[in-house]
Amino acid sequence: MLSRELEVRGAFAFQPTAYPDERGEFVTAYQRADFVAALGHPLFPVAQASQSTSRRGVVRGLHYTPAPPGTAKYVRCVRGRALDLVVDLRLGSPTFRRVDQVELSGSGHCAVYLPPGVGHAFVALEDDTIISYLLSEEYEPRNELALSVLDPELGLPLPRDLEPVLSERDRAAPTFAQAAERGLLPDHAACEAVRHAWS
Repeated sequence: MLSRELEVRGAFAFQPTAYPDERGEFVTAYQRADFVAALGHPLFPVAQASQSTSRRGVVRGLHYTPAPPGTAKYVRCVRGRALDLVVDLRLGSPTFRRVDQVELSGSGHCAVYLPPGVGHAFVALEDDTIISYLLSEEYEPRNELALSVLDPELGLPLPRDLEPVLSERDRAAPTFAQAAERGLLPDHAACEAVRHAWS
């Protein structure tokens, strides 16, 4: 499994090897040794596995969880195609406010790891796109915060040929400036403390 660190420190893309034959294809979506080699620790203790199905144009996010409790994610596309967006929202991080993107697809098998405090969104590029998530914490509505994915200050690279379809919650999410003013952005040191607890 190949790995590369994204522009957001501590976030990685993982590319497993696919083994096709006359029966179909076999892929190992996670391998402990490769994860440890890239991050220095195995995958976080998994508290929840979730899956979403989206039609073309659906945008989910920008979501994040401050620490504590801090939630890490391991995200992959099992069907369809999506543009995955990663944003460093951690105050004090050396890559604060940096953005990166990874195209995920059911045929490409790439996965993205996001450490606690990092913002995550994706855009479904095809109908019936299925995204699978492993989460380090169980979903608790009061802990998951959102920022406006359409905030021009963030300048997220949303595809111009798609009309974004958002939930009411995501449509009403505050801008980056509003969240900063309200003290809603995560602290880098607190997020790192959560991550180091898994080592």
